Amino acid sequence: MEKTKIRPFGWQDKLGYAMGDMGCGFSFQLVSTFMQLFYLQYIGIKAADYAIIIIISKVFDAINDVVIGNLVDTKRIGKKSKYMPWIIAGGLILVIFNVMLFAPITSLPYAAKYAWCLVAYCLWSIAYTMVNVPYGSLHSVITSDTQEKVSLSTFRSIGGALPAIVIMIVLPGIVYDKVKNPVTGLDEEILKGGTLLPVALVLSIVAFATLWGTTKLVKERVHREDSTENKNGVTAFFSAFKSFFTNRAMVGATIASVASVALFNSTMALNNMVFQYFFQDTEKVGIAMIGSYAPMIVFMALLGKLTAKFGKKKVIVSCMLVGTLSGVVSLFVPMTANMTGMLLYIVCLMGLNVGNAVFQISVWAIVADCIEVSYRKSGKSEEGSLYALYSFFRKLAQGIGQAVVSWGLIAIGFVEGENAVQAADFGNKVKNLYFIVLAAGSLIAFLSMAFIYNIGKKEEEELAKVTTEANK
Repeated sequence: MEKTKIRPFGWQDKLGYAMGDMGCGFSFQLVSTFMQLFYLQYIGIKAADYAIIIIISKVFDAINDVVIGNLVDTKRIGKKSKYMPWIIAGGLILVIFNVMLFAPITSLPYAAKYAWCLVAYCLWSIAYTMVNVPYGSLHSVITSDTQEKVSLSTFRSIGGALPAIVIMIVLPGIVYDKVKNPVTGLDEEILKGGTLLPVALVLSIVAFATLWGTTKLVKERVHREDSTENKNGVTAFFSAFKSFFTNRAMVGATIASVASVALFNSTMALNNMVFQYFFQDTEKVGIAMIGSYAPMIVFMALLGKLTAKFGKKKVIVSCMLVGTLSGVVSLFVPMTANMTGMLLYIVCLMGLNVGNAVFQISVWAIVADCIEVSYRKSGKSEEGSLYALYSFFRKLAQGIGQAVVSWGLIAIGFVEGENAVQAADFGNKVKNLYFIVLAAGSLIAFLSMAFIYNIGKKEEEELAKVTTEANK
């Protein structure tokens, strides 16, 4: 490929890459935070049935990731960039299926509602993958410098966190209402499911605008021989499959991600339920989540310096150990449904978030390093397929996590349907369930990064040196 002069890596790349995850985040956070609540509490899908929907759709989604990743590697839909046209096309389709997911289909027969939920979620998954796989793959071709990769990963995390904060602060006041419980006589929070359709439309338009911004600001600087382009898709897939599972670092990072996603990041619905049924104050969700994100804010500022001195692995493992120990302690902290209890709740989440925050900020730089290891080993440009395989397992983890949440809710006696009355002790049970799931996720992620992932500071520096030399 003929090399042309490209401006140096700088703030435009960081901002543009952050905007990409912001676009993905507005869609993903809305779905991960409110879809389960929407279908259980408003549409009236049974929790056990919802768990089956999630498992089926996530298996489909995971396979879909691999297919689209393979297409990104082997088939170009644009002349200048391998990734940008996919992001734009997927972003346009995503707008449609974001809206479809939150259609107020309460009048349909139960079987029709069930089918709608399953089909809509599968279609949304295709569109999201068309955006997210090429966007994630983009990380590995923007820069070869280790610290610049960390900087990109940090800005990606900022971009991904902003939609979560907006959704947590703004949406509760829109989608929840207070009603009097006919049994207890107390005010309770209910979900106004019909409001989520216009919300989904607005957020979808904002998401597309930010994705478009990514394609205009980000530049690709790392050029590799496109050995997979226009090659047989099946052959290319099996080659990438072998590269993935013979890469110890990739396997370690993937296991940690699966644990983190399944047992940590797929639990936002539980957090909402804690405020809905234990604290009975959903207006405080946003404030509480901002407080619990304090470790992420701190490490965003410090991560570059820490990883430059100690390497990504050492920093991540140390913080994960803190998070795991905090999770164990959180299970034994007595809490009451008042402001003091809420402050204790936030402090516990802050401790748990230490490890998860650092991992989530760093994970994209880690995956880029793993992809670079595979390229140095095989000589094949397989960014799309390798990222898609990684995403495959994250998607399965999302399904597992949401299914675990649904089964956990069944175990503690959750009653489905709009205006359903829960048992008096349900709030305390859902709070305990939340902390158990978080602690388990922290422990598994810590063990995988500590004992399987094997790219230390020395290996990071060697990878950066080789890649920089190859692109001179």
